[in-house]
Amino acid sequence: GDGRGVLPRAMAALGAYRCIECNGEATELYRDYQRGVLRISICKSCQKPVDKYIEYDPVIILINAVLCKAQAYRHILFNTKINIHGKLCIFCLLCEAYLRWLQLQDSSQNTDPDDLIRYAKEWDFYRMFGIASLEQTSFFIGIFISLWWMTPEMLERKSDFILLLKALLLSTYGKLLLIPAVIWEHDYTPLCLAFIKVFVLISNSQAIRVTLNLNRILPWFAIFFGLILENGVVYLFQKMGWDI
Repeated sequence: GDGRGVLPRAMAALGAYRCIECNGEATELYRDYQRGVLRISICKSCQKPVDKYIEYDPVIILINAVLCKAQAYRHILFNTKINIHGKLCIFCLLCEAYLRWLQLQDSSQNTDPDDLIRYAKEWDFYRMFGIASLEQTSFFIGIFISLWWMTPEMLERKSDFILLLKALLLSTYGKLLLIPAVIWEHDYTPLCLAFIKVFVLISNSQAIRVTLNLNRILPWFAIFFGLILENGVVYLFQKMGWDI
């Protein structure tokens, strides 16, 4: 490469990295020979570059992540120091809460945009944020319970739980697409929201698969169980007479 990509020099110290091709462990991503001469480390297991993405532009890495490539997910989760999962989760929940709040307001009898009462109901937005948070928490709990039941050896340590939680939070980035769905509102908005939901679930599945090194079936089983628990929470809110 031309050296303009993401080259985290601070990460060249010895540590636990992963080969993005075979998921094997590596002690370093590249070796710096000074004067701008870098040599990407070769994996001892598969004889391929440990992480080719360290030379890539962040935009290319993002495109590969959107395409749900396992190599891009391994690069982001194991070989970078990204620590935005908490903020990203809050922002995605705010987007989802705003969309629900907007739909709730549009379903009311008074549709006058100048009506101050419409904008005075801030508690509705906070309620939608709380419901969205509880639904996502229930979804994650369902995933953890099912994975613990199917593969308890994969989640023996606290660090395993933290890494999987981080992967799940980062893989919900697809909810950011709710913003253009709201801005460019049209008759096909429900269909767009359905596609966004499917995309987020596919991203969650890939994140579980990459983090725990599983096959393609077990992550989807865990997601299915998570959806059951999430829908159970939704049904409970509906029985309580809440608009969600």
